[in-house]
Amino acid sequence: MPRVHVCPLSQVAATVAVSGASHLVSLINDDTPVVRPSTIARENHLFLGINDIIEPAEGLVLPDESHVRELIAFVDSWDRARPMVVHCYAGISRSTAAAYVALCAVRPETSEHEIARRMREASPWAFPNPLIVAYGDEILGRDGRMVEAVNAMGRGELAFESVPFALGLHD
Repeated sequence: MPRVHVCPLSQVAATVAVSGASHLVSLINDDTPVVRPSTIARENHLFLGINDIIEPAEGLVLPDESHVRELIAFVDSWDRARPMVVHCYAGISRSTAAAYVALCAVRPETSEHEIARRMREASPWAFPNPLIVAYGDEILGRDGRMVEAVNAMGRGELAFESVPFALGLHD
């Protein structure tokens, strides 16, 4: 069954190995080195050099609509034969937002609240970056429901980094 795995940078290699993933999404600061596991083809690795912020800050890269469009296009090209791993530095904000957008993109018939509920059950630390979610909501035509569902999830427990988790496309 196709799944989207979410993890921190420190767990990328292990998560890719355990999951057998064919695709990898990195949402991390431009200057943070990310080693693409050898089992992931170069064309199956999307690197989005963004910071975990929601408003402009000098010297930092604010996530914008083009980043989220690139993410959605990458997810649309995923054949779903094997899992996808999505990571950021801590596996808490950028990665959970990207995984949420990805699941909403591939499951347009599924309630935004249902996907958010499943994410909260899978990870007490998940706190999706609201700007990434808002762009996803707009691009996918979800009329504010994605933003509302993530707001209803709440902040989540505080942590330095999360524990890897996965969400099935058909759970």
